[in-house]
Amino acid sequence: MAKAIVYRQLSAAPKSRLQLARKLAERDVPEDVAENVLDKFEDVRLINDAEFADMWVRSRAQSRKLAKGALRRELAEKGIEPDTAEAALEQLSDADEELAARSLVERKLRPGLDLDDRAGRDKTTRRLASMLARKGYQPAQAFRIVADVIDAHAADTGQPVSGYP
Repeated sequence: MAKAIVYRQLSAAPKSRLQLARKLAERDVPEDVAENVLDKFEDVRLINDAEFADMWVRSRAQSRKLAKGALRRELAEKGIEPDTAEAALEQLSDADEELAARSLVERKLRPGLDLDDRAGRDKTTRRLASMLARKGYQPAQAFRIVADVIDAHAADTGQPVSGYP
């Protein structure tokens, strides 16, 4: 029964050992049986937290544009050891993270934004920086990236840049 549960879980999507252990506990599988089954699955490399972490980081960084901080938290919630998480996060460079944040801001920047209006520009800056913060970007980095993208947008549209009119 425990093997069938693990096979079913892994056929749906990759899972960490902790996620599988939690699922087995939900199904009232005795802890010693669960550990034995999970050990066997690890021995044949059907469970590998390092590979899971690498895949998770690639997938979530690409699809959701999450920063390292958010990815680190997600991996911890899935039971990935801090050293394993850090090794997986090394595949994301600071430049990759910056590029992802810029593309998010550019995509979310409303067309026709009136950058002459200081209140509107400030509101847009706060909204976009908050969006980046929810994705795990540090506040200083978020505000800097938003300001850079807004300045570039202003320059492209012939509106005043940075210091306001």
